[in-house]
Amino acid sequence: MSVINFNIAQWRAWAPGLESVDDWQTWSRRPVVLPGSDAAPDVSFLPAMQRRRLSRLARMAFGVGWPLAEGRQDLPLVFVSRHGETPRTFDILSELATEQPLSPTQFSLSVHNAIIGLWSIMRGETSEMTALAAAGDGLEHGMLEAVALLNEGAPAVLLVVTEEQPPEAYSTWIDDVPFPYALGLLITPGNDWQLSLNSPPQALSKARWPHPLNLLRALSGEQTTCQHAWKNRVWTWQRNP
Repeated sequence: MSVINFNIAQWRAWAPGLESVDDWQTWSRRPVVLPGSDAAPDVSFLPAMQRRRLSRLARMAFGVGWPLAEGRQDLPLVFVSRHGETPRTFDILSELATEQPLSPTQFSLSVHNAIIGLWSIMRGETSEMTALAAAGDGLEHGMLEAVALLNEGAPAVLLVVTEEQPPEAYSTWIDDVPFPYALGLLITPGNDWQLSLNSPPQALSKARWPHPLNLLRALSGEQTTCQHAWKNRVWTWQRNP
């Protein structure tokens, strides 16, 4: 068993129709799949020319991350997305299938580390940045990376997890994104939270909601413990009194 400790100094989350803490508290009490929507976070704090380059996935990352990073310099970033820019990639593949010319810009913005590249440029940020594409427990792998950066001396680390609704053609293979969502966590040293990993003989059954949404339910309420299972790994989040 391995254990890490940390504080969640601040958090922000976004999904269509869910923006404020009150919104998420209401959803957490009675979680439901949100209806399809083209809504995107407000990123009017960015210049119009820069906003034009951002997909909804990127807008979600900026929407939750930017306010948490406000006033902080040299803030490392850990960006996590299991599926990444699936709509943009699907558009590129569709153009290839019909022998249409490809856009170099579209391609450059479809790669998994494009968002942290845009973040670095737009914020003038030169701290360590990591883009992870883990499996169903990417949130926990991102947290391990964040705590490793704290242990190297970073006073705080920004962890952002985002998932976009995949194109319909991917629905057979991608079944863990009930709706588009983003979670931003400002991680600092401390002992408010403990994350432990166990590998019991029989893992827990798969949860209905992805790990970040389950953690949001704990953050939004008074729940002090939540468990996430993925394959033979069981992660336990414990909020200390």
